[in-house]
Amino acid sequence: MGRPHRAALFLCLTRPCPAWSERPMARAGKSRSKAARWRPRPLRWTFRQLRRLVLLAIGVLALAISFYALFDPRSTPYMNAERSRLGEVDFQWVPLVEIAPVMARSVVAAEDANFCAHWGFDMRAIRAAIEEGGGRGASTLSQQVVKNVYLWQGRSWVRKALEALITPGMELVWSKRRIIEVYLNVAEFGEGVFGVEAAARHYFGVGPEDLSARQAALLAALLPDPKRRSAARPSAFVERRAAEIRDGAATIRRDGRATCFED
Repeated sequence: MGRPHRAALFLCLTRPCPAWSERPMARAGKSRSKAARWRPRPLRWTFRQLRRLVLLAIGVLALAISFYALFDPRSTPYMNAERSRLGEVDFQWVPLVEIAPVMARSVVAAEDANFCAHWGFDMRAIRAAIEEGGGRGASTLSQQVVKNVYLWQGRSWVRKALEALITPGMELVWSKRRIIEVYLNVAEFGEGVFGVEAAARHYFGVGPEDLSARQAALLAALLPDPKRRSAARPSAFVERRAAEIRDGAATIRRDGRATCFED
């Protein structure tokens, strides 16, 4: 071994040698920093996954709302359930232009007189329902369309929460005319009878474009309880209710509350 090599060896024995001590320590430091970076963080991972699920759900809802703004629903969850129970249902889609205008005014007068003025929720009707102790309903036509087209029947907090989430989005994307059109086509007017086209022919033997004011009011009077009411053989209550609806339909036409869904 030459003198220079012996001198280097002596220096390494008497003090830390850069080649033997500092480099391993540097590598160890890098390993520790990498381990710190890859340390499991379950809470952060959970929040990240929840955020992805929320964004995915919003995207699916936006797609579903936009889809039925352009394409006609050919069935609904409740219609499918009744089809399974009864074997078949009477249903035929018909565009709004082929429905007598008095029919649209009648369902608005019967179910949601402030339809043109609200954005999906009628706060005045909700306050009145609360003051009366929940004995009356406060669902708008928009909420009923959301329930019929996207959700299921029955009372549950989950369904009501989803309804409250979807309704403003539908009001934002759909026109009022579209909401009325879908409502008239998917509403139940009797056991196994869905939509105004099937209802008009079932009860009166006419097409929906030929419905009179009285016939339209009788159909609208069925809506809260269509399985136990009949437009062909109306009870005294249904007759009285139909007379009120007929007056209401004429009123909303005069005062302009039908302009948002009429040409």
